[in-house]
Amino acid sequence: MTDKKTRKMLSAFSSLFALLMMLIVLFFYMLGTDQTQPWLQLFQVRIAYVPLIFYIIGIALGCGLVTFVVFTYFQKKEIAPIAEKLRLLVSGNFKDTSLNHSDVYSDESKELTMIHQDIFQITEKLKDMSSELQELNTRPQYIDGQTKEEILASERHRLARELHDSVSQELFAAMMMMSAVTEKTNESAISEAQQKQLQMISSIINNSQSEMRALLLHLRPVTLEEKSLKKGIEQLLRELQTKITLSLKWDIEDVDIPRHIEDQLFRVIQELLSNTLRHSKANELEVYLHLIEENVLLRVVDDGVGFNPDQKERAGSYGLRNVRERIAAVGGTVKVISFKNQGTSIEIKIPLIKEGVNK
Repeated sequence: MTDKKTRKMLSAFSSLFALLMMLIVLFFYMLGTDQTQPWLQLFQVRIAYVPLIFYIIGIALGCGLVTFVVFTYFQKKEIAPIAEKLRLLVSGNFKDTSLNHSDVYSDESKELTMIHQDIFQITEKLKDMSSELQELNTRPQYIDGQTKEEILASERHRLARELHDSVSQELFAAMMMMSAVTEKTNESAISEAQQKQLQMISSIINNSQSEMRALLLHLRPVTLEEKSLKKGIEQLLRELQTKITLSLKWDIEDVDIPRHIEDQLFRVIQELLSNTLRHSKANELEVYLHLIEENVLLRVVDDGVGFNPDQKERAGSYGLRNVRERIAAVGGTVKVISFKNQGTSIEIKIPLIKEGVNK
């Protein structure tokens, strides 16, 4: 395989070689025909008013261009299958047929054959690692007789209960008092500036209540219990629909996947919904879950303010980091596409490998 610089050098040498060969042939031809000053004939002999030397140079350059195009074509033809396999590996499509065998074409070089075989071995190792991750994730981690999830759930319930019994109730009381004050001010004459201040206070309290709902959703998540993932997600979205003004749309497939992956996906959806409510300022939210070619595909899309995915320190980055960690624990990948004031799309893909697929 050659790089672009090498192909250019080969093209230049091809042009020079062709030019040199044509000049030598013409020189001996003119010597054989007893031409005087043979080199001068290159400039004196004209075809369609153009000196012969320009035709020779043009043919030489054409030979170089043809050499460059031919080398580029055959090299791209050899590299294209490798690039496609690497793209499939990055996207987590381990089940694709092109990755599941090391067969190569007989006319390929030995180096390319070795690359195809190496990619095949890397694919097998990634599949084994993903399967091991999913298996390890099914094993509970005990701390002082309790699992890590039980400890986290207990602490979340405690915080949620305290927030609901204190801050949430106080916010509700403050909102009721503001409503009463607003009604009285409507009956009495107050300045426009004071009215704006009262409206601003009401808006702040209302936003604080929305923030509290999102925090409670995050801290006190609904568990799947004995429900399927489809029913659990739909129940969560319907309950959320009754508490917020956000427009919700969903298309959830009833997928048959291992229980530990269901639990992780359910917690991830709760995390993403909480992030959307707290930070995106979206008017519409869409949730999609499908099983495509032995990959679980989850997409959450909103039309909010968006953000820069490469920026680490920002609102919501901690929640997104939790999502990445949960999905990585089951061998999946997270793809985030977001633009300022154009919304956000989060795509999660989890491969179902070997023991990971329910029979």
